[in-house]
Amino acid sequence: MTHALHTPIVDLQDHGQRLDKFLALKIPECSRTRFQDVVSQGLVKIDDTTVTDASYKVKEGQDIEVTIPSLDEDPSPLPQAIPLDIVYEDDDVIVVNKPAGMVVHPAVGNADRTLVNALLSHCGDALSTLNGVKRPGIVHRLDKETSGLLVAAKNDTAHAHLTHQLRAHTMGRTYIAVVWGMVSPRFGTIEGNIGRDPRHRQRMTMRDGGKFARTHYKVLQYLGPVVSLVECRLETGRTHQIRVHLSSKGHPLLGDALYGKDPKSAPAFLKTYLQAQELWPKGRHALHARELTFVHPTTKERLCFETDLPEDMRNLLDMLLSHYKIALKDK
Repeated sequence: MTHALHTPIVDLQDHGQRLDKFLALKIPECSRTRFQDVVSQGLVKIDDTTVTDASYKVKEGQDIEVTIPSLDEDPSPLPQAIPLDIVYEDDDVIVVNKPAGMVVHPAVGNADRTLVNALLSHCGDALSTLNGVKRPGIVHRLDKETSGLLVAAKNDTAHAHLTHQLRAHTMGRTYIAVVWGMVSPRFGTIEGNIGRDPRHRQRMTMRDGGKFARTHYKVLQYLGPVVSLVECRLETGRTHQIRVHLSSKGHPLLGDALYGKDPKSAPAFLKTYLQAQELWPKGRHALHARELTFVHPTTKERLCFETDLPEDMRNLLDMLLSHYKIALKDK
């Protein structure tokens, strides 16, 4: 495999520049869009820390390493005829209900069978280009094992409009989570900066120097003595935000091995259920993006979408309700 390693120097005049722009200026043989893809793949290190945000502002004196794979080893994603659960579609946007287990866009370890591959098959060339060749149409993401609603843009104007709503915190995103423990108080707000865990590169953590994050939550129901059904509303949208914030309060998602082991108080029947792959898919964490609202880029109408819980989460709730002989409250 052929890779090119570059170590551009951050001079005083480069201080404060976006990472993708800085790289394109220092390494002119590659475009800024190309570097956005390289950054998103985790191929840029700054002071020995992997950076995946192309908008990161570089600082004078930083040590930067960029690994650029040859284009023949890093092809654009191909259309693949993967079924999509389409909730809404017009000439500007497409809203889909992503299943758990599907990655949103190609990355290291997930070269195909992603949502992007499916969108390319369904939409053809009618996807925005602002996020680079590896992420056409992608405005925001859901973790691989998170199910639920996601909007993609079918042109650059729509993409820019939706991105502005994300940054202005006017795009509404509400999730349903099943977590360990009796969450108390029953409603509140969790705040804390989120950044990459320096001791575990796959994890995010609450730490100084991270990006500000705010999650609003309320308990919908206690499901027996050790589990809570929680609604979470994002104000910001950081990587793994809900998972990190709830875990920081001692309430990790059921099934989320990355952010929390089963508590000692977890009943044996529930541990057995979560370990049975025919009942609960391996790696699946109990999080579903249930509601999505945004202003349509062209009509300026506020659109609101809602989807039911997927079968695996419904079955989990039914099992808990049946075991503890309680009824699910009407939400």
